[in-house]
Amino acid sequence: MSTFPSIFNDVIGPVMRGPSSSHCAASLRIARLCRDLMDENIQDIFIEFDPNGSLATTHKSQGSDMGLFGGFLGWEAYDERLPESEKYLEGAGIKVIINICDINADHPNTYKITLSNAREIRRLTAISTGGGMIEVIDIDGVAVSMAGDYFETLIYCANPDQVIPYLQASIPYDDIQFRHGAEHSFIQIKAQSFPDSIICQELLNMDGVAFIKYLKPVLPVMARKNLQVPFITCAEMLEYNADKNKSLWELAVDYESARGNLSADAVFEKMRSIIHIMGNAINLGLKGTHYEDRILGSQSLQFKAQLDAEKLIGGDANNRIILYVSAMMEVKSSMGVIVAAPTAGSCGALPGALFGTAHSLGLSEDEIVKAMLAAGLIGVFIAAHATFAAEVGGCMAETGSGGGMAAAALVGMKGGTLEQALAAASLALQNSLGIICDPIGNRVEAPCLGRNVMAASNAVSSANMALSNYLQLIPPDEVIETMKAVGDQIHHTLRCTNLGGLSVTKSAKRIEAMLEEGVSVVYKSC
Repeated sequence: MSTFPSIFNDVIGPVMRGPSSSHCAASLRIARLCRDLMDENIQDIFIEFDPNGSLATTHKSQGSDMGLFGGFLGWEAYDERLPESEKYLEGAGIKVIINICDINADHPNTYKITLSNAREIRRLTAISTGGGMIEVIDIDGVAVSMAGDYFETLIYCANPDQVIPYLQASIPYDDIQFRHGAEHSFIQIKAQSFPDSIICQELLNMDGVAFIKYLKPVLPVMARKNLQVPFITCAEMLEYNADKNKSLWELAVDYESARGNLSADAVFEKMRSIIHIMGNAINLGLKGTHYEDRILGSQSLQFKAQLDAEKLIGGDANNRIILYVSAMMEVKSSMGVIVAAPTAGSCGALPGALFGTAHSLGLSEDEIVKAMLAAGLIGVFIAAHATFAAEVGGCMAETGSGGGMAAAALVGMKGGTLEQALAAASLALQNSLGIICDPIGNRVEAPCLGRNVMAASNAVSSANMALSNYLQLIPPDEVIETMKAVGDQIHHTLRCTNLGGLSVTKSAKRIEAMLEEGVSVVYKSC
């Protein structure tokens, strides 16, 4: 079955707490599926990370452990208890062992998890693919592909010959497959709901059926059979729009309506709810945040004081954008609720640029909603043909993507054309090629803050260049393809592994050691 990115699954979201969506939100979603696999009865957990992947060095400091523990408990990604999830897991009597060993992982963000209770042992392997998105690739030694966007029913049985015809005649479904492994075999059903209880009881009475597992969806927008979208590249979008003359945000509504089986109004209002969360986070950050276990304190207040005193270099919109980006990043680092857009590590650039520009220009909330939809569609093209995961593509994949998305949206805010919006995205993405991911102190705070500010500023510059009809030369589809190729060439030590770049400087290692010892390392301004 074909799958296509959703603006609300893959690009603007999830709503979450924590430093990293590919660590915190993704791991929580993986653990929620693990919890379902065990019928919500987990006693012991054995987690394995590959030493050659990114998680071996970052699973604790960037929030994978926190997310996993919250997911095993059945929490949402925005639960206020997440920072203390380990304590709650211990209180629930669940024991966890984490081991770093060679698991022959092909993907840097691979989770291999063994779960047990007095009755059974189950195994699950999954990967975090960026921005909170996941794929389960193995259950009990059987190859599968689950993104968390279906109701998944697993019927463990040795012989499917009787069961599959019964299912095909009895239930609505999107896909039914028999999955065979060396030790276990099961029928996997992807559907919009679970089979009803009467049918499940009939199944359990059939010869050879051992038990049934029910895995609930963890994404807000579900997939479905024969899913089609009007376009999946910029070139296809322009062809689709040849006789329609729609703006980028209207095309985004067309795309997401088809992708999510939603009305145009539902798409618009869903995005409105998202920007309310973003706006609240910015306002919270501007009041000042406090959190002991972080590197950088509440610096946006210092910036605002200098801005109000007219002690900064001029440019109201750009300075307001810097202020908003900083406020958003500080809420993230203080474990407040943010929207990964497109990731938690890059959650400041896009909303900072859009809200800062809108407030400087006196634009309405509806205009911010439209701009965020436009940005989301550029993000769809990136998600479909490149990546948002810094572990795969460096910071180019995160803040670079956010800057490209914002640039296109800003053009729309100023009344530019669709062609100018695409040119702005292309220019901004070109400017971001090859940016590495090298967190200081193994935390998603710095240089992340500066790179979010740089991405937002790049978006403004690229938008103004496009509005002035500067030539893009390379169309966005080809730039996105190049992002994927460049990401593949970035050395693994420079892709969020804490093994290269600024991560291995003397100062960074000193900060990392202080954090591990529980010593506050918050720096104050000069």
